[in-house]
Amino acid sequence: MNVQEHIKAYIAGQPEAKRSDLQALHRLITELMPACKLWFLDGRDDTGKIVSNPNIGYGSRTLRYADGKSREFYRIGLSANKAGISVYILGIEDKTYLARTYGNGLGKASITGYCIKFKALKDISAEVLAEAIQYGAHIPG
Repeated sequence: MNVQEHIKAYIAGQPEAKRSDLQALHRLITELMPACKLWFLDGRDDTGKIVSNPNIGYGSRTLRYADGKSREFYRIGLSANKAGISVYILGIEDKTYLARTYGNGLGKASITGYCIKFKALKDISAEVLAEAIQYGAHIPG
């Protein structure tokens, strides 16, 4: 399967309410980032062990490690989890930025330094989430 097929199968495999929300978010992100590289990570490490929930990635950035190595990775991530949905906005140096900038207008969401987690799309402001995603799409790196 190619990346598009993996994404389609991943979304289709979710329970209905979560499936609809993931489809809407996938559409939103690809509209905000129309020419972005798409990623699909199945949540397994190099040995095949499950280490995270599967996730969809959008865009591209370079991760740099302390040992001098680097690798390409996505800018925005989308994942279903037991409690709902997580949107990852990677590359933010100020770990309080998301909560300070978008927290008040977002609605019922938990916000960490790079993750916005919510139960359902109806619980949050899609407009505010879109602003956060657009910000993340344009972080240098």
